[in-house]
Amino acid sequence: MSNLIAVLNGVIWGKLLVGLLLGAGLYFTFRSRFVQIRRFGFAIKTMMGSRAKDEHHHISSFQAFCTSLAARVGTGNLAGVAVAIFMGGPGAVFWMWMIALLGMSTSFVENTLAQLYKSNNHDGTYRGGPAYYIEKALGQRWLGIIFSGALIVAFGFAFNSVQSNSIAAAMAVYEIPPLAVGIVLAIVAALIVFGGIRAIARFAEMVVPFMALAYLALALFVMLLNITEMPAVLSLIFKSAFGIESAAGGGVAYLMKTAMEQGIKRGLFSNEAGMGSGPNAAATATPTPHHPATQGIMGMLGVFVDTIVICSATAAIILVSGQLHSGNELTGIALTQAALSNEIGGIGNHFIALAILLFAFTSLIANYYYGESNLRFIKDNKAVLMVYRVLVLGMVVWGAVGELPVVWSFADLAMGVMALINLTVILLLAGQVFKVLKDFDDQLDAGLTPTFDRKKFPFLDKTMDPDVWNDAPETARKMDTDTVSEQSLSAAQNA
Repeated sequence: MSNLIAVLNGVIWGKLLVGLLLGAGLYFTFRSRFVQIRRFGFAIKTMMGSRAKDEHHHISSFQAFCTSLAARVGTGNLAGVAVAIFMGGPGAVFWMWMIALLGMSTSFVENTLAQLYKSNNHDGTYRGGPAYYIEKALGQRWLGIIFSGALIVAFGFAFNSVQSNSIAAAMAVYEIPPLAVGIVLAIVAALIVFGGIRAIARFAEMVVPFMALAYLALALFVMLLNITEMPAVLSLIFKSAFGIESAAGGGVAYLMKTAMEQGIKRGLFSNEAGMGSGPNAAATATPTPHHPATQGIMGMLGVFVDTIVICSATAAIILVSGQLHSGNELTGIALTQAALSNEIGGIGNHFIALAILLFAFTSLIANYYYGESNLRFIKDNKAVLMVYRVLVLGMVVWGAVGELPVVWSFADLAMGVMALINLTVILLLAGQVFKVLKDFDDQLDAGLTPTFDRKKFPFLDKTMDPDVWNDAPETARKMDTDTVSEQSLSAAQNA
């Protein structure tokens, strides 16, 4: 069985996904007229201004962004980057950047679709994701169920056991028994997940910014300590990315291929662009400005923060430390710990342990919700949901004490299936997204606050749920009336 999984992973990750990810990312980038660059400033401004609460207790764009980032920022940012560099060389970092830059446009498309085809929970919250837009836009519920099943296996069960295993390993430095770690994690997680999406969003909003900023501050400190070496590190990354360090032609091709495969695989695993996981969080938001493209733009910012910012911080710590050298067999989290300890002393081990605890635990909570949203797509039943919650918490305990190589391989396979399905679907539906983006751009360029009128888009109006995105025209008219009134009053005063 394990051999079959390895063969399938080799086909999916080594051949199919590399071309599909790069091709889709390039296509979305050009069709959107480089939305990841054009609207980057708008994304920053929206993120900073979307924390205000509303009287209906909706999930804000910032809360959905943090929930998505909670799932993205995990052990992949610490251990995954180290594995990519160890196996693919420093050049893997360059290809992580490239897949992230292209992935930002992919993330925009999938997150905008999640907003368009979200379902109303009728309690001020929403849910959605690829399974929902597969069924509603394409009418293929069976494919949505396959996607949901793969996501539940990968995120709800496998990745959560991996996260708890990583936390238990990090706590071993304090001689805390793994079983005790697993039980405590399950209890604390239960207190949050039983509170529903609002509790999960509030938790992410509080913890994610703190943990990300703390880690970046430390990485910046390490880079400043080694500021004279940073130009050489950047040069090494670019040379290694194209195999320039190898004199033999065959060596060049092999090094470049290895760096690309590792960078793309670990980059996708970290930022999840195109995989179809992030849209499950994006669908929960009530964005401001009230337009689906707003959350699409916020989604691409999550890819940037995860890979180009946080993963780069880990890469910098490893490469300036000198720990990546011939004869050193350290990889994964052990390499990151050794690199940080080399720079700041023994406290580095404690900091990494804390970082893993926060990164992995926030991922665990967000992963749980992704699974819940997709379970409710298959069967929206309270009893079934309760069984799922118990199973997830059980996997958290088991993961802390179990051996996980087969689980990792199976999770990679499930994640690959998710990505293949989602990328194919969003390529089919991208035309509608670009029409929505043009509507958003036209309003913004005209100096207006973008609002969404579903009646302008006949296909969307026919396939979207009738109880979502049906309040924007009224809002737009109210804004116009207020603006006219203010202008009239101003004109009267001037007269």
